[in-house]
Amino acid sequence: MRSVDPTVPVTVWKEDDVVDGRRERALVAILRTRGCHWWRRGGCSMCGYNVESAEGIGTEELSIQLKAVLARYEGERMVKLYTSGSFLDPDEVPPEMRKRFLRSFDGAKRVLFESRPEFVTPDVLEELPDHAAVALGLESASDTVLRCSVNKGFSTRDYVRAAEALQARGLPVRTYVLLKPPFLTESAAIEDAKATVRFAAPFSESVSVNPLNVQKGTVVEGLWRRGDYRPPWTWSLFEVLPLKRELPTVRLFSSPSGAGAQRGMHNCPSCDKGLLSALETFNFEQDVGLLEGHDCACRREWASLLTAERAMRTSVDVRRYLEDELAL
Repeated sequence: MRSVDPTVPVTVWKEDDVVDGRRERALVAILRTRGCHWWRRGGCSMCGYNVESAEGIGTEELSIQLKAVLARYEGERMVKLYTSGSFLDPDEVPPEMRKRFLRSFDGAKRVLFESRPEFVTPDVLEELPDHAAVALGLESASDTVLRCSVNKGFSTRDYVRAAEALQARGLPVRTYVLLKPPFLTESAAIEDAKATVRFAAPFSESVSVNPLNVQKGTVVEGLWRRGDYRPPWTWSLFEVLPLKRELPTVRLFSSPSGAGAQRGMHNCPSCDKGLLSALETFNFEQDVGLLEGHDCACRREWASLLTAERAMRTSVDVRRYLEDELAL
């Protein structure tokens, strides 16, 4: 693991988000912690966030990081505190530090953080303040996909238990849905994401559809380098998000990492910029019409690949294999 300063947050920035249906400014901090406990047991196939973690980070180091985050706080109504694992994991963020972080932003309307379901326990729920909100990384509503593609380490039943407990406590849930886990064809990935959005909606205030981006040191990166994986097409995301019409009470959005690059969700240089601009507007206006009526020559290629993958029963990057074959 590379050398890092355990007293400095990974990064802090500001962006817009939604609180109680209104667009608000949010302070976002990625805290440096000892890392995700599941990563030590194999980890998720697509996740490389643990590269920013470091052993030996405890109360003292996190206290200094808190001061750095507070120095950037200017009364934003939303605060998002991320780690490389679970904010509710007591081995990653000691309970006394968790309380200090949440108390430090009492003036915010919403403090959002992430956790795996196993750390959403009755004792923890009693301690959480009313302005807390929890993001759960469900990824897929298929236990087969969770086990064989993502190696998530929990089941849909675990997600439902945690989400229902948070609802009973009156705390909002944000659910993450993964678009195109490894070993799924593009068309299967679209259908899996749609099914997962529908599954998560009754438990969620908001659902974030996260197109997979290829992170360093992951199983997915190995597949991608061999040509056995291609990140999702932007067209595929635009097939999923119109589900908003079915879900008027749930905010459905996507803020894809690395979009437009080869490691992230992408179409072609001719259309990606315009589509991503439309996506950004949709995220806040929730108008499905913003996602419709777009076209590009690459859309025909995308549609052809959906058919070809189904016929060939393969999830590899068909275009890359064909290009390599033609180059011989």
